[in-house]
Amino acid sequence: MTEMNMLDAIRQGLDEIMADDRRVFVFGEDVGKRGGVFRATEGLLEKYGPLRVIDSPLAESVIVGACIGAAMNDTLPIAEIQFADFIFPAFNQIVSEAARVRYRSNGDWGAPLVIRTPYGGGVHGALYHSQSIEAFFCHVPGLKVVAPSNPYDAKGLLRASVEDPDPVLFLEHKGCYRTVRGEVPGETYRVPIGKAAVRRQGTDLTVIAYGLMLHHALAAAETLAAEGIDAEVLDLRTLRPLDEEAILASVRTTGKVLIVHEDNLTGGLGGEIAALIAQHAFEHLDAPVMRLAGPDSPAMPYAASLEAAFMPSPSSIAGAMRALAAY
Repeated sequence: MTEMNMLDAIRQGLDEIMADDRRVFVFGEDVGKRGGVFRATEGLLEKYGPLRVIDSPLAESVIVGACIGAAMNDTLPIAEIQFADFIFPAFNQIVSEAARVRYRSNGDWGAPLVIRTPYGGGVHGALYHSQSIEAFFCHVPGLKVVAPSNPYDAKGLLRASVEDPDPVLFLEHKGCYRTVRGEVPGETYRVPIGKAAVRRQGTDLTVIAYGLMLHHALAAAETLAAEGIDAEVLDLRTLRPLDEEAILASVRTTGKVLIVHEDNLTGGLGGEIAALIAQHAFEHLDAPVMRLAGPDSPAMPYAASLEAAFMPSPSSIAGAMRALAAY
């Protein structure tokens, strides 16, 4: 086991996957000589050459479209969208082509590609470098969406995603890249897609989160523990498909649920989780299902004070947990 940050774990995972399977290649803006804007692909060009680490034009539809064609021809592409905010020119390629090719071909064709992209705020990225895009893509059958919160899961989910026979959107929170550290095995391992993880056990209420918000929820839970409130914290890890069994098991244990995400509240993933709980665990609830999310604002502000007001924080999560515990 080696301690590293999440960005280093992703880079190590890419390196090992490319070493193990020559069908894997990386395609995206600045992934080659520069090593990616966050340096996630640093050193890979020198090691694997320009036919496997390919700098793309500034055209997201080309990045994803080319990778779909390659994936249908016995390769395993890893597309990088430099920032999640710029993924929308490729929306049609992802939704209408990659996610549907298996259905439209009656199972004769698949699109085994991974689309990596950094998402989320808290790094003063402002309007076009701070968006959370998961709700758009979690709506799409045929597409898996994962969002690791720590180095171990990032590396293990990356390998599982590359080996998956269908397209996977791999979301990497920028706020976790260099701030979240953890131990990562040197040997090959996988974290299964579709499985959540209990990060803190508790009996009084459940907090469901992912990405950076998972760490804020853990900090809030420790604050409330000093006040005598015992919170369970569930890390979704995979956003589609949801681990319904883990979600409902936690609800049945605590009877109270707070769902936290930094994406806009309306139409966010929290609403889907709340509906799942209301339909399948209503009799176990001792309070309404609560959500804490980003406001329905068109974009993340640049000013530090406004950015802080936009994003859920450990203190705002702790406040919502207190209100829920008081029911």
